[in-house]
Parts: sequence; C-alpha cells; structure tokens
Amino acid sequence: MAETVIPTTEMAAATLAETPSSSSSTSSAVWSEFSKRVLIKNIIGRPDGGVGLAGEKIKVGGWVKTGREQGKGSFAFLELNDGSCPANLQVIVDSSVYELSQIVATGTCVFVEGVLKKPPEGTKQNVELKVEKVLEVGGVDPAKYPLPKTKLTLEFLRDHVHLRPRTNTISAVARIRNALAYATHTFFQKHAFLYVHTPIITTSDCEGAGEMFQVTTLFSDTEKLEKELKENPSPSEDEIEAAKLLVKEKGEAVAALKAAKATKPEIAAAVSELTKCKEKLAKLEERSKLKPGMPQKDGKIDYSSDFFARQAFLTVSGQLQVETFACALSNVYTFGPTFRAEHSHTSRHLAEFWMVEPELAFADLEDDMNCAEAYVKFLSQWLLDNCLDDMQLMVKNFDKTAIDRLKLVASTPFERITYTDAVALLEKVTDKRFENAVEWGIDLASEHERYLTEVVFKKPVIVYNYPKGIKAFYMRLNDDGKTVAAMDVLVPKVGELIGGSQREERYDVIEKRILDQGLPLEPYEWYLDLRRYGTVKHSGFGLGFERMVLFATGLDNIRDVIPFPRYPGKADL
Repeated sequence: MAETVIPTTEMAAATLAETPSSSSSTSSAVWSEFSKRVLIKNIIGRPDGGVGLAGEKIKVGGWVKTGREQGKGSFAFLELNDGSCPANLQVIVDSSVYELSQIVATGTCVFVEGVLKKPPEGTKQNVELKVEKVLEVGGVDPAKYPLPKTKLTLEFLRDHVHLRPRTNTISAVARIRNALAYATHTFFQKHAFLYVHTPIITTSDCEGAGEMFQVTTLFSDTEKLEKELKENPSPSEDEIEAAKLLVKEKGEAVAALKAAKATKPEIAAAVSELTKCKEKLAKLEERSKLKPGMPQKDGKIDYSSDFFARQAFLTVSGQLQVETFACALSNVYTFGPTFRAEHSHTSRHLAEFWMVEPELAFADLEDDMNCAEAYVKFLSQWLLDNCLDDMQLMVKNFDKTAIDRLKLVASTPFERITYTDAVALLEKVTDKRFENAVEWGIDLASEHERYLTEVVFKKPVIVYNYPKGIKAFYMRLNDDGKTVAAMDVLVPKVGELIGGSQREERYDVIEKRILDQGLPLEPYEWYLDLRRYGTVKHSGFGLGFERMVLFATGLDNIRDVIPFPRYPGKADL
C-alpha cells in the first residue's frame, strides 16, 4: 500500500530532500515508501483525477503502452502504466531531454522525473506529466517484442505467460484476484477464524478419486544407481569369495599372533588390516545387492526405500488436515494450492489450482450454508467497493453483466433446495434439452447447475442433501441412509462455486463409509482418531478460488485467471 514517507533516519531525511512533495497533506502527492516514486493510481485515481496535484514535481516509473513522436520529432507522448490501476498516465518528453526513439516503443520501461500539469482544454486527460529527467530506461527492440500494440487474444497470451501481466486484461485480473485473496483473509479474520497452513505433500486421498500426482525420488535414485553401476559394475562372486578368503586369512593371522603372545603393536597392526578387509568385504556384499530398476517387494514397487518411506502425493485438498485444528481450536481455514492429475483440457480444469477451505467446529449443515453464503456475498461486495475500475474494464471488454452479477449476488438471499427437489424440477424442464440426462442419483452437471441458478431461480442457489453414492466418505450420513449432509453453492456464469458438508463425526459410521468406498483404513487412522478421541460435530466447505475469479471477471477460460496455469502438456516457468 502506498504511504506518505515519514523520515526516521538520515537516509529518510535525504529522501525527503529529493521528494519535496512527500507531505501528509491530501493536496500533495502520496509517495511510495520503498521506491521513491508516486504510483499512477495515486495521481489519476484521486477524486479530482489528479488536477489538484498540478505543479508538483514527482517521479513515476512504468511501462509504455503506446508511444508516439510528435512535432516532427521534437517531443513524444507516452501512455505509461505501472500496474497500480487500469488507467495510464500521459507523459510528455522533449527530444532535448532524451533520445525519443529509445523510449516510444511499446513495452519500454521508463523511470522519469517531472512536473504534473493540466493539459490543454478539450483533451481527455485530467493531468499529464512534463518530464524534466529520464532517470532509467529498459529498452525494447520493437521488431522482436512479442506483444505488439494490436489486439491480442487470450489464447495467444497463454503462450507468453511471462509477459502477459503487461496487458490490460491480465493486469486487471491480477488486481481482482489480489482483492479477492485479501477479502478472503479479511472475512475469516473478521469472524475469528484461525489461518492454518496445511501440507502440500500428503499420504491420504481426500476425494478418493485417485487422480493424484505422486511425489517420489525413486526415479532419480534409480537413474543415479544405474549410472553408478554402469561406471562401477557390481562385484562378481569370485571377487566376493576372494575378499572372504582374505578376511579369513587375516583373522587367522591375528589369532596366531595372540597365541604366540606377540607385542601389542604387532597385534594392533594385524587387527587393523583385518578391520580394513572386513570393511571392504561389507562394501562388496552391499554393492552386490544393488540391482538396476525400481526396488521391488512381492512383485510390487517397494516404497519403503522412497524418500518418505511410503507412497506420497500432492494434495487435492487441505480439508482433512485442517479438520485436526478445527477439532482443537474451533473455527479455522486454509488457503493454498491443490493438485489434480486429471487429463482434462476443458475451460474449467487445471492441474494446479487454489482452494479456500474453512472448517467450523460445533457447526451443522445449516451453519455451513450460512457461512458460505455470507462469504460469497462479502467477496462480491468487496470487489464492488474496492475494484470497480478493473470490473468496469471487464464489463467493457468481456462481459457486460459482470458488475450486475456481483450486485445480484451481494444483495440477494440465496435460494436453498434439496437435491431431490432440484432433480424433480429439472426433470420437468421442457424448454431446454440437456446433454446429460437428469435422474435421481446423478452428479449434477454444469448445465444443470447453471439452469437452476440462471433460469429457474435467477439468483444463487444452494443445493443440499445429495445421494451418498456421489459424495465423499467424510460427509455425514443422513437419517434416511440414502443421502449425506452435503451442499453446493451454485452461482450464475460458473455453476458450482462451493462444495461443502457437515462432516461425519461418528466413528463406526465413517469407518464403514471408508471401507464401502474401497479405501484402505491405514492411511486414515490419524483421521479416525479425531472420531475416537473427543469427537465433535463440525462442518466445512471448499471454494475453488479460480472459479471465483472466473465468476467475477466474466472470462470463459480458467487458464486466464491464474498467473501460471498448469494443465496437461503445459507447465511453463
């Protein structure tokens, strides 16, 4: 956050001498504390558009969006953006100040000092910067720069993921994503939730789907071993027998010296030779056991020699682990990356994505739904209050309904309907033909979810009490024996945004659920301990963070709302 510089040392005092406008007065420019410059948003983002700063000498840094020489090359206009807001600051540089051809190319980075001034009447800018000094330049060869001034597709930008934050769209998405992350922590901290960091590496499968990335050093260890064996092959049986014979001979020599009552130095020297021979034999025998390929046991890979001494995976969810803290510290949440090794190329799937997962102790399904609804409303209102300029850019370029959708979600009570009633509604639909047939027991598809929220109710919907056969083992079994206390929050544009449930706290029931789903008990023994020792009713949910950004921005592809998308065949940077 930009702040007024407050001098506390001689260095700070010197800085103030360089930046005479760094006053706390609202009429003066607000300087960044750590980079001796004024952010562009602190100029043109003011209520007066920066007009009140006219006459102030400041420094700004940023990247040239567009640049053009004017007046037969006597000066240049630069549209400068530093990423602090969607808008650009117009900068004017005379040819007497700097070689114009070196700074007008799109993508050039400049750090300049000058005086803010009002532009001539009739221009769209409220304020512009007349440059007196060009302090630094990061040049660009326009013939090679991959991001020309022409309109670029989001698909094209995915092939230049390291440069795409310089575009208006991706920089706006980054600010919206940042705002949603900040709002997430604000919401849960405001409601006395404790932030817990859960592990990325795990030995248990939360979803039971088996689509997990394995973490292992066996491949690299095997490659090293094969290389070592190629350079230094395993000893032959003859070599080992010769070493054993030598050990025997040295042992007999020591025994003979002791029988003859030889001197201590003579016996010590003989023992030393025997020890060396035994060590050499031990190394030869150890090397003889080394075999190329993966370590095997009973015809299967032996993971006991792996780094973690057992199979380990990248987590698909931090839920199980965060439950341990909920069962000790009450309300908690985790917010971090999760992974799914699903070979999907759809616009809704990533191999690496972020999840927000709160867990509430002493809470049932209704409490869970109340929390989820309040959280989504809070996020929506936060963007309206704090990111309106970026949202307006999304409305202009991608989705005219984006802001209206946020207003709808922020202000409208969510509809709540059981899965059974939702299926009954969908079965009666005649104005649309679904690609996926509707019947009780199916997992609702995105087209069903969006129809409910966009057509039937025209607002967010929470569907609850799903069939147990399509939900995870940890969800609490309802009294009917057919459904579990699960809920999904559905929103327009995206469909499912949140999935959650009341957790099964009864030991005998959850043990049977694990076995019924064909999962081994051993990896979940620690999880079962939460039911053995001081069990507590608790609930929680998971929000797919990228889905929330998709919902907010109105973009169509999830690969465009995460800084570095990972999906099948793609893991750049």
